[in-house]
Amino acid sequence: MPDDLDKNGKADEFDVKELQSFSHPNFFYVDENGHMVFIAPNKGATTSHLAGTRSELRQMNRSFDTNIGETEPGNNFVLAANKNADKFPFIGGKVNATLKVNAVSLRADNPDKLPAYTVVVGQIHSGKIKDHPDGFGWANQPIKIYYKKFPHHDNGSLFWCYERNLPRTDPNKIDICYSVWGNTWDNNVDPGAEGLALDEEFSYEINVHENVAYLTFQSEKQSVFKFSIDLSSNVDVNGKVDELDHPKGYTGDWHFFKVGAYNQCRTIKDAPEEWDTLCSGTGDWAIDKANGDYTKVTFSKLVLSDSTPVVSK
Repeated sequence: MPDDLDKNGKADEFDVKELQSFSHPNFFYVDENGHMVFIAPNKGATTSHLAGTRSELRQMNRSFDTNIGETEPGNNFVLAANKNADKFPFIGGKVNATLKVNAVSLRADNPDKLPAYTVVVGQIHSGKIKDHPDGFGWANQPIKIYYKKFPHHDNGSLFWCYERNLPRTDPNKIDICYSVWGNTWDNNVDPGAEGLALDEEFSYEINVHENVAYLTFQSEKQSVFKFSIDLSSNVDVNGKVDELDHPKGYTGDWHFFKVGAYNQCRTIKDAPEEWDTLCSGTGDWAIDKANGDYTKVTFSKLVLSDSTPVVSK
């Protein structure tokens, strides 16, 4: 959460037990409809290694059992191809969500930078593994779902990206993105009727079964879109081998789902060049809310479950 209530210099985190009764009046609460609201201002408390603010939930398979460490097998899932899969009680998994993006940041001094006016509403995150012998453990994200809307456009775009599983210092570690409604984030053209408006409800499902991630997106007025990608290889969505990716994809990593609002509009000036959006923000919520310097996402449905097999037709 993008606040520092305990004054330790970092964004606040809460375990499963605490979340049963926790809410924050500005950044995380249940609204009058019983829906979960996630808000992340452009400027606020962040985790120690990241520049963007977030109001998110992290998958915690251990539930209330804090005897299981956060990074241990009992709290995360792996792919079936992982050589240590027998040590993990969870192979793959599934998340279903129905939501609306209510707001994205309205101001960016570098509006042409990719993350301007953008929020991540769901992802699969991999864990950090120090000195992995097979070149895994970079804590990358094999799946990220983005929504982006320019202030002067009526509609925004929803798209998802696969991040090559490479070290952070490797210039080839980029996102490979696929449009759902509208454009990907490197296309600034107004998506028009093909886009997705703020406050327009949509659903997504990420079903990781065995080694394959199956993604489904749908909304009331738009077509249903389906994608699949084998996370244990370097073959992309279109069946083409990506020679620049790790040849075994994310096989050696462990993973977890995250959902909520991860604001991509950063205010700091020392971020890597492509992320240096220089979005406006004061850190005073009343001021930032009035100026539109925040992102807001509302979930009406969120279900975690075991993966399910997908039958090809």
